[in-house]
Amino acid sequence: MDIRSTTDQDLDVFVDTLHTAFGRFPETPAEDGSGVWWAAVEPDRSLLAVAEDGRPVGTAGAYSFELTLPGGTVTPVSGVSHVGVLPTHRRRGVLTALQRHQLAELRARGEFLSVLLASEAPIYGRFGYGPATYTGNLKVARHGAGFDLPRARGAADAPAPGTVEVLRRAECGDLLEEVYDRYRRAQPGALSRPHRWWALGAGQPPVARAPRYVAVHRDADGLPDGYATYTLDGETLKVDETIAADDAVTTALVRFLLGHDLVTQVLFKHFPPGHPLRWQLADFRAAEPNYDTDWLWVRLLDVPGALTARGWFVDGELVLDVDDPFLGERARHLLTVRDGKAECVPTDREPDLSLDVRDLGSIYLGGTAPSTLVRAGHIRAHRPEAAALADALFRAERPPHCLHWF
Repeated sequence: MDIRSTTDQDLDVFVDTLHTAFGRFPETPAEDGSGVWWAAVEPDRSLLAVAEDGRPVGTAGAYSFELTLPGGTVTPVSGVSHVGVLPTHRRRGVLTALQRHQLAELRARGEFLSVLLASEAPIYGRFGYGPATYTGNLKVARHGAGFDLPRARGAADAPAPGTVEVLRRAECGDLLEEVYDRYRRAQPGALSRPHRWWALGAGQPPVARAPRYVAVHRDADGLPDGYATYTLDGETLKVDETIAADDAVTTALVRFLLGHDLVTQVLFKHFPPGHPLRWQLADFRAAEPNYDTDWLWVRLLDVPGALTARGWFVDGELVLDVDDPFLGERARHLLTVRDGKAECVPTDREPDLSLDVRDLGSIYLGGTAPSTLVRAGHIRAHRPEAAALADALFRAERPPHCLHWF
């Protein structure tokens, strides 16, 4: 078997092999190739596994994104996608070979992180990826969804200054792109949506050009600072995503959506963990979480590079003994944090924590507490206070959240 990079001429073969691996048939793109989820494929970052008879049997690809880290740092990252092996060639080492080849390529590019969305949770842990952000759906019964904000908040009881207007997806693509880009730069765990994704309609709504209504919030000066895209399915209002500059704007958009006529319930997709909406309602049970899942998985390719890139919010030091069984590497690092910056150097000191690189990926963005993985038996704490210190060190300014699909 040979693994090779693809070219523009390989696109049809790449797409056909990938769809066959998943048992699906490709949609028909527009004449310019737009309007389908694979329209933004980067051929120079895609791989084909080819059998000895010359038949393509597997694929893997990567997108060029930016990822917002705790502390507001924005860093280039590879979004791994299009991973598939034909049913006739599974359990023969094709996927392992593709992953090994791809990780070597990413390292050669000087990248210290890669991310992906896992189609099946058991697959990617063995390649060093760990679930790092989480998302869910929130179903709200409209007629029980009156707001009851505490009077102690005073002026905060008032709606966010500004207005909400309704537009159609087809007439506000540039606005969506602009508002999302400002949002993702301030949200830990968020990925960029490159302009070509919007231009090609690649992905899921609202990036895709499927018909949607868009509730746009504008601030007191008339500048857009939030939106929610939605469609009506029977008596359920389905909201693809809610993007807002702050909680007040989110509340204004939610209030607008819950006021929609001829609707019995509103389904908010991709609601971030820990969102305060349920606490804002007079009936706490009117909002029901009905789907909770992992989303972005993170893989560290360069431990010191990754740990020194993100921001930190307390001082301290930890010795991390990190095992990377897939790449056959193990190293001990002294992580020292002072005034929001980290230094990470080799050490022979006794470890505070011993962990797999996949577990380091899970805690890296602050969405998974190290103590949770200690209790789960994934991370070994060598002294009683190590887990609590790690919790304090690895936390983010707010829970990481990613809603971009790729």
